[in-house]
Amino acid sequence: MKNLLKCVLLLFLVTIPFACEDRDDNPVPSGLQVNDFVWKGMNLYYLWQEDVPDLADDRFSNQSQLNDFLEGFDDPTTLFNALRIDNTIDRFSVIYSDYDVLEGVLSGNTLNNGMDYGLRYKSGSTTDIYGWVRYIIPNSDAASKPITRGDIFYSINGTPLTIDNYRTLLANDTYTVDLADYDGGNITPNGQSVTLTKTALAENPILLSTVIPQGAHNIGYLMYNGFYSSFDSQLNAAFGSFQSQNVTDLVLDLRYNSGGSVTTATKLASMITGQFTGQLFAKQQWNAKAQSYFEDNNPGTLTNNFIGGLNSLNLNKVYVLTTKSSASASELVINCLKPYITVVQIGDITTGKNVGSVTLYDSPTFAKEDVNPSHKYAMQPIVLKIVDKNGFGDYTSGIAPTTLQPENMTNLGVLGDINEPLLNTAINQIIASGRRAPQVPSVIERDFTDAKAINPLRSEMYVERK
Repeated sequence: MKNLLKCVLLLFLVTIPFACEDRDDNPVPSGLQVNDFVWKGMNLYYLWQEDVPDLADDRFSNQSQLNDFLEGFDDPTTLFNALRIDNTIDRFSVIYSDYDVLEGVLSGNTLNNGMDYGLRYKSGSTTDIYGWVRYIIPNSDAASKPITRGDIFYSINGTPLTIDNYRTLLANDTYTVDLADYDGGNITPNGQSVTLTKTALAENPILLSTVIPQGAHNIGYLMYNGFYSSFDSQLNAAFGSFQSQNVTDLVLDLRYNSGGSVTTATKLASMITGQFTGQLFAKQQWNAKAQSYFEDNNPGTLTNNFIGGLNSLNLNKVYVLTTKSSASASELVINCLKPYITVVQIGDITTGKNVGSVTLYDSPTFAKEDVNPSHKYAMQPIVLKIVDKNGFGDYTSGIAPTTLQPENMTNLGVLGDINEPLLNTAINQIIASGRRAPQVPSVIERDFTDAKAINPLRSEMYVERK
């Protein structure tokens, strides 16, 4: 993304010729400044700009006409959503009224009690739901409480969870989860409860990093739960440890990783390999207007190449554990490594998010420089699609695993333990034990959402300005 700020400013001036009128005959009224920022940012960047009539370059002939249009929207969020295409196509664009919160989420800093969970429908119901604990974040409030992976909760503060109330109940800063037993699919209250309180928490995405000796194999196991660039040095250190322990194989656990930084994803792929430094890892495809400009003026902006100077394993095969929660940058790593090495995917089909976003601020270049001091709105719209070196990136229905093995509520196992079902399958394939993978049930139960997906920003794949 080198020189992106310059490119954006030039593109902004070229494609919106009446923008200078903001300062001349047709100024933007103070009450419309946020709406003006929303429209112009979406007109310039939005991936589907050509498909939204109200974002057409010739929709308004001058600033006065745009002002008249913007006056019809009292709330910037309402305008933002009105300028998006159908949410069955664009599931991920978001706007925040406070960019400090947005930046925190993208970097893994959130108000969090440390209980990462999935939510599922109760057997036979389309309204009643229950939650289950996927993992506990270290150094969190939950880490000091009697709650652990596999625990079931059916109500919050005594109110049973339903499809209509779970967002409100789980949004509270402090709440009590009422626990239950999982009895053959039946959720049976057991009288236990745990009170959890959210605090400002920076989640280190490296939950587990260890080496598992298995005969002639030294198997590196990394459970990585988010592509947060502020933890890149820790990620590189983890691979340095793998190097020093002569790791021969790698199991990369992305089952609860919903995405993050494209740059960090590129670094991770470079650490797994190392023999492809400088070669094309991924290509970005923007809307026609931006794509044409970048191709003519700065084509390097559109590519992400393997990075050198990192602790790398030089592997020709990697084993990746996935679930329906594996999304965006996780899928990017899987898809874009495939043209180079063998990717053995174990678990469940992924989310299917092949698009990325960028943070837009209300400033002349949409970067966080000379930002409008009168408000703190910022947008994170989808602006690009990412494909592999051959141009393939069509996996909106998810990336299917090599070995289908959905997580089983009756046998979740302990993360990182060699007997945990998904890891155990990977180990058996590495050492060629010949042991059969567990039988896949005829009816697969999956989470319909989880702690990260409830907040769309936590499943973003985003490019960072440089």
